[in-house]
Amino acid sequence: MADSDTSTPRKLLPDEIHRAVGPGTALLRLQTTHSREGVLDGAWWPRSRDVATELPALIQALTAHLGPVTRVGLDTDAWEEVPTRVVVEDRVVHVDAFPVGDDTVLITRGDKDHFALLVVPPDTTPDAARDAMARAVDAGNLTQAAEILVATPPEPTTGSQESE
Repeated sequence: MADSDTSTPRKLLPDEIHRAVGPGTALLRLQTTHSREGVLDGAWWPRSRDVATELPALIQALTAHLGPVTRVGLDTDAWEEVPTRVVVEDRVVHVDAFPVGDDTVLITRGDKDHFALLVVPPDTTPDAARDAMARAVDAGNLTQAAEILVATPPEPTTGSQESE
């Protein structure tokens, strides 16, 4: 079936699953399946809650793989000083307030093609972040973002160890 998937390329995710958005700043992971049947299309692990710093790198990475991003929807209560728009590579990207929770960001390319990304909290340990991101991009994932983050086991504290 295959050579001409060009009739629906706007609905497909690229085959890249793991990409550094910026050295030491954030991590983006996208599903590897073209079906988009899961609840989430990917996961993003920003390094801070500063939208002005974090969002341009995310938009650049997504634009490189998905095409031009036109809108970003996020819960403004979860971020510091959210602008109504950002300019990335001379393109205006509108930032909309949505009550999606601090665990999700919505990406729009074109007029109606939407992507939902899990947002891993910036202070998450690397192992827990990798686990949450892997769950989010699993093709059969039916778990909502908040549930993934709750189910991700926290790192053990290295302070006092009173159990034994």
